[in-house]
Amino acid sequence: MKLEQNDKSFIFSTTELPDVFFTEYLSHSNSDYIKVYLYIIFLSKYNKDVKINDLSKKLELPLKTIQEAIKYWEDIGALTKKSTGYLINSLQEIELHKLYNPKVALSAEEIKASNQNQYRAKAIENINNTFFQGVMSPSWYSDIDLWFKKYSFDEEVMVALFQYCFNRSALHRQYIQTVADSWYKHGIKTFNDLDKHYEKQEKLHTLSKTISKKLGISRNLSQYEEAYIERWNMEFGYNLDVIEIALKKTTSKANPSFDYLDKLLTDWHDRNFKTADEVQTFLSSMKQKNKDIQKLNKTVNFQNYEQRNYKDLENLYINSIQRSEQNQQPKNLA
Repeated sequence: MKLEQNDKSFIFSTTELPDVFFTEYLSHSNSDYIKVYLYIIFLSKYNKDVKINDLSKKLELPLKTIQEAIKYWEDIGALTKKSTGYLINSLQEIELHKLYNPKVALSAEEIKASNQNQYRAKAIENINNTFFQGVMSPSWYSDIDLWFKKYSFDEEVMVALFQYCFNRSALHRQYIQTVADSWYKHGIKTFNDLDKHYEKQEKLHTLSKTISKKLGISRNLSQYEEAYIERWNMEFGYNLDVIEIALKKTTSKANPSFDYLDKLLTDWHDRNFKTADEVQTFLSSMKQKNKDIQKLNKTVNFQNYEQRNYKDLENLYINSIQRSEQNQQPKNLA
């Protein structure tokens, strides 16, 4: 037996419109022109051969209005005239063309923006061909345009952003967004900025490896330990010559910690020490003070008072830092 399915009636059929129609065209177009365009979209589903006179009668609009409407949609690219009628173009592609393919004929006001669009179009094409084999999803275009506006990256930086994520097998939006945020926070906008950033990161990586080796750490440093080193180098401006002084003070400790190193380096930074010589001068003065205290304790006899015994410079110095931290803590009100 032969089975047949009833054709769907007009009640259950739909005519789809892209969202860009409502965001870019609806508010700027004449209401009669919109009526003509919507009816043309509806009829195009059925490949109808429609005459302009029929449209005038069906929509109850003057023939001149129909002609003006068709000319309007033709001028903005929504319709293309052919020998047999009109071709209905994709509004999404029109908007994409506006963003990344500037006009050939430019007004004086559009020259600067058009040049920028040309460079961006080349960057987008490069990204599409290099990382998506020429079949990049249309949704990526709007994301890339948003990132251009949000971060003010130049075209080379945008391509480098995709290359960076591609090399780490993480070519997805969330990771790209995270990297872009990081680059923006580091003041990266041009490729020269990015090159300087890479140079700093390479120096930081070398510094981290050196510190790990001197501390006898064979594992990879944790994210928090890396953050400490970045703080010492980037925020405090300390290179290995200063950090190594702090490292040498851990030789007597069984399990040297980054917290201990950070206390020392933070104290030196708070004292506005910038060079290794300034730190060494300070430590020498502390050592001399310790000797003077020990000498004083030997010569003066306090019969009714138990002397505080500073065994070495390390205790004196660390105790002073701890007392300073305690004094800075807020006191509870009675």
